[in-house]
Amino acid sequence: MVYRFIKYTLDIILSYIGFILLLPLIIIISILIKITSKGPVFFKQKRVGKNKKLFTIYKFRTMRVDTPSDSPTHLLRNPDKYITKVGKFLRKTSLDEIPQIINIMFGQMSIIGPRPALWNQYDLIDEREKYGVNNLKPGLTGWAQINGRDELEIPDKAALDGEYVKRQSLFFDIRIFFGTFISILKSDGVVEGGTGNKKDNTDEKLSNLENNNEYS
Repeated sequence: MVYRFIKYTLDIILSYIGFILLLPLIIIISILIKITSKGPVFFKQKRVGKNKKLFTIYKFRTMRVDTPSDSPTHLLRNPDKYITKVGKFLRKTSLDEIPQIINIMFGQMSIIGPRPALWNQYDLIDEREKYGVNNLKPGLTGWAQINGRDELEIPDKAALDGEYVKRQSLFFDIRIFFGTFISILKSDGVVEGGTGNKKDNTDEKLSNLENNNEYS
């Protein structure tokens, strides 16, 4: 498929370019993390990849080393007490995701796609199975990310990921790519310690997309 070839080619080219351009920022963030809290610079975790194959995702460490391992942030009783001062800024600006460029370079992730679920997020994995989302390569950012992110309930998040499955195209990926920058600037959907705080019209959005050729 032409789209998949172009997508893969762009992933590789842009990830290498991005790594080179962002290297000074990576170094600065690494130094700040190291001098402000104990522990490694990078955080590694098992995530669900294409066809539910597990892989190791890389992020900048934003939490203390005594944080319960392999637990989604929204399941922690008081996540704020574990997040470091530098980590809070990195999470709010999504700069903690930069090391995932390495995952894209290795072909484990794409720039655009459903965010990779934690290996034990069985509710999200099962819900995504209904839409064929687990058959896709996960992304650095995706349709659900710019339409609610942490505020979405699991079924709504999976439904939006399913919408992406149906509407995959280069144009749609470009919309998501630039939409991500707008979301980051607004800090949209960033909710520590909880999901499902978005009580708006997710179903209406999905319904409107079905009748809007702009997204096809």
